[in-house]
Amino acid sequence: MNPTKRFNMIGDFKEMQVVDNVTELEIVNLSFIPRFGVKGAGAEAWLATQSIAVPDLPNSWTFLSKGGIIARLGTNEFLIEDRTIAPQLIKACKSPPAKVYPVLSQDLAIALIGLQVNELLLQTCNFNFQSLSITENPVILTLMAGVNVTIIPGVLQEQPFYRIWCDGTFGAYLWETLNVIASELNGGAIGNVTLL
Repeated sequence: MNPTKRFNMIGDFKEMQVVDNVTELEIVNLSFIPRFGVKGAGAEAWLATQSIAVPDLPNSWTFLSKGGIIARLGTNEFLIEDRTIAPQLIKACKSPPAKVYPVLSQDLAIALIGLQVNELLLQTCNFNFQSLSITENPVILTLMAGVNVTIIPGVLQEQPFYRIWCDGTFGAYLWETLNVIASELNGGAIGNVTLL
């Protein structure tokens, strides 16, 4: 690993280090990063009282001021992923105001990186990710191998990079399925220590 090679990427990893030789397709489990979900007609206003700026458009995301992300899922639902802010919001929402409903987030959170990411997506999704403009920060809600997922596409080290979340009850199935396909594409799982 080259300690001087750094990059900005989607999520809580503004200072991540990456191995110099990413294979054709890498999968990493990022479930250890705290997440907080909130929804309801009062959710956006409540987040504003917590000094959290939200994306203007449904199904889009933006960086938080300290490096995590906030995704707007539809009109009144939000997913926040960050090591500092998410735990603070969990505490702040113990007694939520009217029309604000915390959403339990026990998702599998993974990242895909490498030149073969699109090939894996073609085999597992019916959504055409190549049609997206990643500069618009889209959030895609779709099926992957028959499992409901939330996906944020991006680029990392000039290679496709996708963040994916799914319900934890389907996590082992999705992880195993993606690893089988990744191995067929000359890739596989790497530990989060490799990326951090």
